[in-house]
Amino acid sequence: MVKRQYVSPVRQEAARRTRAAIVGAATELFVARGYVGTSLSDVARAAGVARPTVTASFGSKAALLKQVLDQALAGDDQPVPVARRPWFQPVWDASTPGEALDAYAGVCALIGGRAAAVFEVVRRAADSSPELTELWNTLQENRLAGARMVVEHAQRLGALAHDTQAAVDILWTFNDPALFGALVGQRGWAVPVFTSWLATTMRNALLPSTG
Repeated sequence: MVKRQYVSPVRQEAARRTRAAIVGAATELFVARGYVGTSLSDVARAAGVARPTVTASFGSKAALLKQVLDQALAGDDQPVPVARRPWFQPVWDASTPGEALDAYAGVCALIGGRAAAVFEVVRRAADSSPELTELWNTLQENRLAGARMVVEHAQRLGALAHDTQAAVDILWTFNDPALFGALVGQRGWAVPVFTSWLATTMRNALLPSTG
């Protein structure tokens, strides 16, 4: 007779809260001090847990940064792809290429607000860590895949001004969270102003001229 393993909901919830506290503390410290300037001991102290708890939960500092990044991109720790998130749905609901680009500008602003600072942490750390260089390269590939997904969807709705590859490259340039970080974070643009500008710029770059 095989014994069933009992899983305590209370224990599961406590573990979830612990992980959330660690990720929250790590996010603040990585952004404030950078990757190199933050130790797992620092994170443990800020989260109110023992250092071995951080290691047991995430393994390594690089793995912890990846989790911080994943949650910044998605908005939570649920294993649901970005394209299936409710806030991405307006892109799929669009009926014209222009509407799809407008919706995607909103997605880019949302992600930029959550992830621009963490993206910058990864970018800087990638210069001195092969493991994070790989993570940085994966981020670029994922942004490219996201741009391709939106371009191909827009093409199903109507014509674009460029072939697929050129359109993907253009949209990949615009979906960089660093753009949000520069204009909103550094230059002080309001988020609605940034979102409107991004939508207009995407439209001007990708839609056929009507003039």
